[in-house]
Amino acid sequence: MRVITQDQLGGPEVLVESTADRPSPGPTEILVRVHAAGLNPVDVKSRTHGGFLGQPPFVLGWDVSGVVEQVGVGVTLFAPGDEVFGMPWFPRPAGAYAEYVTAPARHFATKPANLDHVRAGGLPLAGLTAWQALVDRAEVRPGQRVLVHAAAGGVGHLAVQIAKARGAYVIGTARAAKHDLLRDLGADEVVDYTAVDFTEAVDPVDVVIDPIGGADGPRCLRVLKRGGVLVSINSPAEQQLVEQAEQLGVRAGFLLVEPDRAGLLALAELTRTGRLRVLVEAEVPLAEAAKAHELSETGRVTGKIVLTTGAH
Repeated sequence: MRVITQDQLGGPEVLVESTADRPSPGPTEILVRVHAAGLNPVDVKSRTHGGFLGQPPFVLGWDVSGVVEQVGVGVTLFAPGDEVFGMPWFPRPAGAYAEYVTAPARHFATKPANLDHVRAGGLPLAGLTAWQALVDRAEVRPGQRVLVHAAAGGVGHLAVQIAKARGAYVIGTARAAKHDLLRDLGADEVVDYTAVDFTEAVDPVDVVIDPIGGADGPRCLRVLKRGGVLVSINSPAEQQLVEQAEQLGVRAGFLLVEPDRAGLLALAELTRTGRLRVLVEAEVPLAEAAKAHELSETGRVTGKIVLTTGAH
């Protein structure tokens, strides 16, 4: 099978097309022929610094949408020919930049019929991150106020819609050119972070979803109501930030997404009922993964970038 591998850490140019043996599913696993694989910021970090994958050689990628080719012993959820999507193994290696992937059957769910493979391939990691942050960690309820930073990005645009589907009043930060899009996705209020200080422009909120991290962390605490929660999804919250939050009567924490069949099923239901759309800025052939990474590193992507294998 074709794979995109790298033998050293570095820029996009280290990603090269190669070949590898097609894997076989073990007990409780399925073999999936990959149609599309979403690109996420963690892929770029792993390519550059190794991250969860350690030292090369390795194959990047965790987002998968495709068709079950073979099932291992004990699998009852799926049969060959079923269309599935998922985020297998994260943060362990999944090797989604490839034509085939094996993983536990319960790391997948049935692909919604109204989503093509490209959009389904862009949904799992970003969608589960947003779902686990809003639903599992923040427990967002109807009527609460939710602030989503980088609201037009991969996680952000999905978080806006999920929070809205939960009955929240949603505020998103983004450049002015993306405000109409965010309103169309359901944002009640939009803030141009390049023109105003969000801490002055936003009335107190119950929840902040922060995909950015860094210096924004302490500033996010200033817009939280007492009892509110800041969920960081970029990097672990520093102890100083946690302590500062406690002093203000709020909470700050870090979320690392996990494989989550229940979350996938919830996301699938939202897409089926028209409450969740996956925006894809670019579809890039698998062989051109380096170009996809170059686009990702511009920091100006709306929604997702998805690699396609050409499978039919």
